[in-house]
Amino acid sequence: MDQQTILALGDELYNALCRGKTVAPLTARHPGITIEDAYLIQQRMLARRIEQGARVVGKKIGVTSQVVMDMLGVHQPDFGYLLNTMIYNEGEAVPMAGLIQPKAEGEIAFVLKHDLLGPGISNADVLRATECVMPCFEIVDSRIDDWKIKIQDTVADNASCGVFVLGDQAVDPRHVDLSTCGMVLEKNGEIAATGAGAAALGSPVNAVAWLANTMGRLGIPLKAGEVILSGSLAAMLPVKAGDNLRVTIGGIGGCSVRFI
Repeated sequence: MDQQTILALGDELYNALCRGKTVAPLTARHPGITIEDAYLIQQRMLARRIEQGARVVGKKIGVTSQVVMDMLGVHQPDFGYLLNTMIYNEGEAVPMAGLIQPKAEGEIAFVLKHDLLGPGISNADVLRATECVMPCFEIVDSRIDDWKIKIQDTVADNASCGVFVLGDQAVDPRHVDLSTCGMVLEKNGEIAATGAGAAALGSPVNAVAWLANTMGRLGIPLKAGEVILSGSLAAMLPVKAGDNLRVTIGGIGGCSVRFI
């Protein structure tokens, strides 16, 4: 894909974000688009947001579950960037006006105290570099019509990242089994989904190691102080104004969010 097309598609996705509108799938209009092309488009979209004053505060891993991999026809996760304009705290209201077609995921967030720069990062390295883990919601959102996405579409669209919500509890990751910890996600007071840490590539620690090694090959570190979202522990849940959600993760704590 030529540079002019990459820039144009990155601008198109940025404008869709700003206007709260969706666009036709990139893969339908450019059948030859590669994942490498998609990451270049993602960089353009990100650059436009940074030009407007946003700053990177972390990274996210997506497509960590086998179900989603099968849906997209891929056998690897993807990654995107978290910006300061995306952060919400425990119990805060998230306005639907800033979202297009949001879905909620319960996840475990890692907060780093040391840089991680792959390749060669092990699970032990991840645990050593982690200040704490926290329960969180990622509110994914797609600028692509009706979520009709292939892996290239979601990568280009910053891994379909919308906003994220951090809980108000934090624990040492060495004090909890991150593979077997159970997750319960409630929507409007009723259990809507359950899962476990193993849903994220067998362990959220595996997911963060994959991210550090994959981004490290591109010369991009996971930095001290950054928040790293390690992947959904259950299926995505559509949300609308008036919904109240709570996720509880065994040994870590809970996180609540409401939509207005």
